[in-house]
Amino acid sequence: MLGLIDAGPDAWRHATQLCARFAAELSTHDLAQDAEAGLAYPADWVQRHAPIVRPRKDVIGLGQNYAAHANELKNAVPPAPIYFTKPPTAVIGPGEPIPYPQGLTTRFDWEVELGVVVGLGGRNIEQARALDHVFGYTVFNDVSARDLQFRTSQWFKGKSLDGTCPMGPVIVTADEIGDPQALRLTLTVNGTRKQDGHTGDMIFSVAQIIADLSAGMTLEPGDAISTGTPEGVGDGRTPPEYLKPGDLVEAEVERIGVLRNPVR
Repeated sequence: MLGLIDAGPDAWRHATQLCARFAAELSTHDLAQDAEAGLAYPADWVQRHAPIVRPRKDVIGLGQNYAAHANELKNAVPPAPIYFTKPPTAVIGPGEPIPYPQGLTTRFDWEVELGVVVGLGGRNIEQARALDHVFGYTVFNDVSARDLQFRTSQWFKGKSLDGTCPMGPVIVTADEIGDPQALRLTLTVNGTRKQDGHTGDMIFSVAQIIADLSAGMTLEPGDAISTGTPEGVGDGRTPPEYLKPGDLVEAEVERIGVLRNPVR
């Protein structure tokens, strides 16, 4: 995927044409016969990886980018974007287990987020042109160890444990999404809805984030940004609720898909 992103817009268009041609050809196939011949397999037989298996750099996260989420954590609405990062070792794909960090945390929390993948790099990108730099969008679950996150003013450790950055199930290209501020986000734990928000409620829009991040700092193709979570996290509930081994977390963003991960 990183190779495709690096290749630029001409390669993206060519790949789109090839996919359309393949889909048209596939529509004429008898999939049952293909399966009997060993040419096709049920989707649940296949272990899918994260769309970007190993990001080159840390995933950039935003904290408290929805006013209601800031309020539920009893924090003021931030006057400027709050950034943190999650390392490549935190990234896992759909269906992969989130490892429960026994002995490290008792406040293991969920966060559904819209993910942005940079296609065209740049520095000092104008907000009006910022979305032109987006390759596509994905779903992140910014799993957080709250006790580690808030033990100091730096959130990095509590956001960076192995397997705490589920990503997927796909990257949907920017042209198919259109307006990234017009998407519903939901998250369920064991089938019970915990979060139900809308990207239109972001304090800082995707375009604002890209413009702000790139001010004096170069963004590169393949960089991934997780844009913050709406209200409904476990730490903001009364009483608080947290993830435990055996739970199934399903994070969904409209028009992108459902990212499912068990906790083990």
